[in-house]
Parts: sequence; C-alpha cells; structure tokens
Amino acid sequence: MRLSLSLFVLLAVGLVAFAEPVPHILHERRSRIPSGWAALRRHERSATLPLRFGLKQSNLDKLDEFLHDIAHPESANYGKHWTAEEVASTFAPARESLDAVRNWLVTSGVPEDRVRTSSSKNWVEVKVSVEEAERLLNTEYHVYGHDSGKQHIGCSSYHLPSDISPHVDIVTPSIHFDTVVGKRDSVHPTRKHGASPNIHHIHASPSKHMATDVSTAASALDICSTEITPACIKALYGINYSPQSPTKNSFGIVEYTPQSYLQADLDLFAKNVSGITALVGKSPNLVSVDGGFAQTEATGFEYNGESSLDLQYAMSIVGVSQAITLYQVGDMIEGASFNNFLDALDGSYCKFEGGDDPFQDVHYPDTILSGYRGGPDCGTAVLSNVISTSYSYNEADLGPDYTARQCAEYAKLGLMGVTVLFSSGDSGVAGRSGFCLTSDGFSLSDGTMFDPAFPSTCPYVTSVGATQIKSGGTVNDSEVACEVTIQSGGGFSNYFATPDYQQGITSGYLKQNKPAGVATSRYNATGTSRGYPDISANGAGYLIVADGQLALVSGTSASAPVVAAMITLINDARITAGKKPVGFINPSLYSSAFASAYNDIVQGSNPGCGTIGFNATTGWDPVTGLGTPNFPKLMDAFMSLP
Repeated sequence: MRLSLSLFVLLAVGLVAFAEPVPHILHERRSRIPSGWAALRRHERSATLPLRFGLKQSNLDKLDEFLHDIAHPESANYGKHWTAEEVASTFAPARESLDAVRNWLVTSGVPEDRVRTSSSKNWVEVKVSVEEAERLLNTEYHVYGHDSGKQHIGCSSYHLPSDISPHVDIVTPSIHFDTVVGKRDSVHPTRKHGASPNIHHIHASPSKHMATDVSTAASALDICSTEITPACIKALYGINYSPQSPTKNSFGIVEYTPQSYLQADLDLFAKNVSGITALVGKSPNLVSVDGGFAQTEATGFEYNGESSLDLQYAMSIVGVSQAITLYQVGDMIEGASFNNFLDALDGSYCKFEGGDDPFQDVHYPDTILSGYRGGPDCGTAVLSNVISTSYSYNEADLGPDYTARQCAEYAKLGLMGVTVLFSSGDSGVAGRSGFCLTSDGFSLSDGTMFDPAFPSTCPYVTSVGATQIKSGGTVNDSEVACEVTIQSGGGFSNYFATPDYQQGITSGYLKQNKPAGVATSRYNATGTSRGYPDISANGAGYLIVADGQLALVSGTSASAPVVAAMITLINDARITAGKKPVGFINPSLYSSAFASAYNDIVQGSNPGCGTIGFNATTGWDPVTGLGTPNFPKLMDAFMSLP
C-alpha cells in the first residue's frame, strides 16, 4: 500500500513537472511615449521594483442596474440609497482572484514571505528585482525622463498568464506614466498633475472700473451680457428660494492646493458684488485632505481665482444659512489627484479596493521636509449631498483601466446618494491647452481628432457645459453656447459606452447633426458612446474678487458650481418635505418627466481642432447638453418624485 501511494505521488509530481506552461497574453500596451517624455535607458536588472496587482472587483457589470434601481424616477426604489457598508461588500474582489494571483507568484519562484496582500484583500503586492519583474510580466522596464527633469520607471506593454489575466485589473508600475512633472519650489509650487481648473481670466481691475459701478452691481441686470453677478444668475434661471432645512443638508466644493480662497476676497464680494452683507465674515467649513489648507503664502489670480469663483457664487446662491464644505486637497509641495480626494471620501476606495495607482496619484507622507508629514487621508471626510469639481483631465491622458476604476467610484458615490458634478472643459471639442488627438490616441499640439474630457465622459457624473447671453442681450433672452473667451467642452467618449439614460439620444443627434466638413474619423461617430455635457449654465464674464482685485472670468468652472448650488436648494426642499436628497440625477434629467425643465439652447457651437465643432440644436447636444435649468420647473420635477 505504501509503495502504491509513493508511486502515485511520484507520478503526480512528474505530471506537474512536465505540464505545459500557461501561455502569457497581452494585458496592457501603450503605443507611444507621452509628450515630453523620452526613454533614457534600460532599468538596472538588480534594482528592486514594488509590483502591485490590482484585483478585479465583483459586480461592476451590475453598476448600471444598481443605479437604475435607486436613481431612475420610475423605479419603485427611487431614493433608497445604499450605505457605505453595502457598497463595500457588494464590490469586494472574489477570493478566487486573490488566491489565483498569490499562487501564480509563488509557483513562479517568488518566495511566499515576499508576497503580501493588502488589508482589503484587493491588492497583491510583491517586491522583486527588475529581472524578476520582467520575467513575470514578459516585458522590459525602462527609465524615462521628462523635460522637467522628472524620471519614471515603466514599460510599453506587459503580459500575464492567460489564466491570471481575467483576475487582474491593472499592474503598477507599468504603462501608466506619472503625471506629476513639474519641479519643486517651496514658495511657488509648480509640480502639476494632469488635471487643471477650467477657468479663463479675462482681466483684473485694481481700480474697480467695470461696466458698472460696484455699488450697483448687486442689483443691476442691464450689465449681464458683459458682467455676470449672482443677481444675473438668479434672474436667468428663476432662482427664488431660501433654505428651510440647512442643518440637514450639505454642499461640497473641491479645490486642489495651491488654489485657495482669501477671506478678505469673500467679504469684498459680499459687500460689493452680491450685496449679501450677511455673508461678510462667513467662511466655508474646510476639510483638509492630505495636508490641504487655506494657504496664503502664494496669492494672485493664479492661486485665488478658481476658489474665489467657486465659493463666491456658490455661497451667494445657496444663501447665508446653508453651510458649504470646502474639500481642500493636497499640500503645497505634492499637490494631489482626484483619487486622493476619493480616498478621503470613502475608505473602501483606498483600503478595501486599493484604488490608487502610485504612478498617477500622490502618496503621503510627503518625503520633502516642508511637505505634509501625515499619512494619507482615507475615509476621513464626510460625504456631502452635492459635490462640485471644476477641474478635468484629457480622457486620453489616462488609460482606459485607470479611468474605468475611477469612474466606478463615482458610481458608488451615486449609490450612496451623492450628486457629483464636473465642469466639461473650456476648449470645445479640443482637450486642455487646445490639444487634439493623434491617430494613435495621444493628446498633442499637432493632433487633429476631437479630444474628450474626463471625468465628464464618465457616465456616473453630471457634466456641466457653458452658455452666455448674446451680445447686447438681456436675462430675458435665450442664451447661446459659450464661444467668447472659452468654448463649452463637449463631445463623445472614446472609452465609455452610451449609458441607458442616453440611449437613442446621442445616436439621434449624430444622425441629424454631424459637424459640417469634418470627417467622422476625427471623432467617435459610432453613436454608441457616452456624450457630454449633460446640462449647462452661464459661464461667460463672471465678476469676482481675487486677491483684492475685481476680475472678469469665464469657464465651465463658473457654470458647474452654479448648477450644483441649484441642486443643493432642491435637496433642501426635498429634505424639508421629508424626502431624500436627489443623489445621481442623470436618469431623472434625461427622463420624459423632466423634458420641460430646461431652457433649450439652439444656437452656437464648440469649436476646436481646426473645426467649428458640434452645433447646438433642439434637445440634447454635445455643446450645452439638455440646456440650462429652469429652476422652478426643475424644482417641481424633483419634488414630484418620492
């Protein structure tokens, strides 16, 4: 019996020893090095490399179904938002994925004591030599250098065994280039991420001479075609509502250091522009994320313009009683990315899921002596009912897996009842800085293809475009698409499919309104991709105070917080009536019950990439979305829901 058993064991071992190795298959590839980077050399084979394998999450294929159930106005479960615990447990990776990746690494020769699993069981981490990493991933690692002097370790492609690839979402470091490329400066930080604010400075006026005297700006409506004030916004959209339940409601604005507000600017604006003197001395409730603070060491429009715009108009529209949460993200040295903010909102993203990519997202503590010395904020910030962000990337700056991972997190916020709004961009159909896509999908100055913005292309956020009053027009006239100084960002995603709520709408637009004289090869003309923006508001010539000076600014950075403020007022009315906040609003916005809740914008376009871009037309269009809000009708539509 012992002989037979020994023979069986030997035969089994022999079968394993002579088993065919599982073939590797391509997992991710980058066809070109991003602009500004160059390959310097092969990485030293003996150097240590921290490899991280991000595991596939469960149930992501059901995100649309889950959101439809609680966000569609015709659903019996409308408004029955999930708890954070329900979200975390629903999307946990399968145990099979964790075991498969660990076992593969060990059987491939990596000592078991070097294989670690994150506390969330969502990342498998291993420190290996470059030589080992290249063998595991069937790749070559290089050191890349940027024009700024920044260096990066990565590869152009990598492979995984065919039975492991289905379990892995992403591997780092790999094809994802670090977007932090500036040089350090202790006073004037220039380390910049790929995201930037969507704001354009027209001019500042130290002597405060604009088209009207500031003493009358608070109530004057005859200046609105050239200078927008809170009074103009309220008149344009019929906003006449005062919060009734402000302590039960919440509204968040996101800013990224070094952008910061000055209290003196808020006070000057309240006295001289909004006329709401009760706001003098009132500050937002600052929530620091990864060292964020209201810095005052660097001032001027470059540092104070975005925060001034967002806060001055948000505070003026929601009024004195409604508190505003300012999520100030990142320190003066490192700055931060969108994922650093998401970490602070939901601990499941950084701990349970391990959502950060260390070669896209800043990691704390900062190793520079003057930087933020604390650890990364993870699940430390309380969710607001509405969150507005006026920053964006070019979609092509980030890989499909990276954007999908972040987009899923916005969906989870929607499941928890949060309305997430992003500005759609200021370069029309072009990307930031007017860049357009090359034929191989890179955003460059010599590109010719339309370059969509992210996160606006994520179907789980509400993207906000920009309009303007016609020259010489009044607040009673129909607006047009914003084309002066900035062009309303809009178009079609190259990554994300058409969501259910846009079915038939985006494809219908393309059937009737293809850009004249523009080859369909220059944009996603399939009719099967996510279109943006979803809605718009005025974004031209906002009068603000920045660093003690009056300034005129334009951008979707203006329109996004304005729409967010309106949603906050609607939430107040619903809460007062004993109802839940509206949460993810897109399924409602596109439903037939809301068709009359907008001022349709039918004139203008969003030029870019050497073309006139798309045209505004009746109904939804990729210039102004569904139109601008008719606030009383939008309020009525949401109040009619359970």
